[in-house]
Amino acid sequence: MTLIPLTERINAIDAGNLEDQLNAWGSATVSSLLAPEECDAVAKLYATDAPFRSHIRMARHGFGKGEYKYFAYPLPETVLALREGLYPLLAPIANDWNERMNIDTRFPDRHADYLSRCHDSGQVRPTPLLLQYSEGDYNCLHQDVYGELLFPLQVAVLLSEPRRDFIGGEFVLTEQRPRMQSRAEVLSLAQGDAVVFAVRNRPVRGTKSTYRVNMRHGVSRLHSGTRHTLGIIFHDAE
Repeated sequence: MTLIPLTERINAIDAGNLEDQLNAWGSATVSSLLAPEECDAVAKLYATDAPFRSHIRMARHGFGKGEYKYFAYPLPETVLALREGLYPLLAPIANDWNERMNIDTRFPDRHADYLSRCHDSGQVRPTPLLLQYSEGDYNCLHQDVYGELLFPLQVAVLLSEPRRDFIGGEFVLTEQRPRMQSRAEVLSLAQGDAVVFAVRNRPVRGTKSTYRVNMRHGVSRLHSGTRHTLGIIFHDAE
């Protein structure tokens, strides 16, 4: 069976459905974005050092338990294709969100142009990352903010197969609305599935006006096995 090129799979994503999910829940799932062989190839990079600029062990910083590595430039082909290909799909949604939240920033059509803006502001370090969790590991609820410039959406792709490679370790998203209790969303993904979600805030339409809600994400405790995830963040770091 011939594998459809990744760029064609990205172009085939239903943008309207993606936007509807994001507006309703702050997250949206894209099934089978990466093929199993692509997932395995990216996950195997974790055992090497060459593609990465830094290695973070979460427990040292109070982030949870587990570890991750930030990719260095130039990015691996699959990582670059996802970052450059998904950005134009998400930029119109990001612009609409900022307009509705009364945030002045607007995003260009091409990711290269947005990266130039980041680099001109001193945010020059690449932020795509590869995460590894083992039994007992988890990721505390957090936001991936690396400087003044922030693209409001990011993507995580599950590279491991649930129940075969690991048990537990669900993706968790929380939403805190003003004067209300927090709402939690737990997403069960298959290998190769991607989840698009809010980095920090998203707009919610109220009875009288639109207001911002605060979003955080994390990963629940892994009961057994090993779990790898690819994170695609569109703004670079200081």
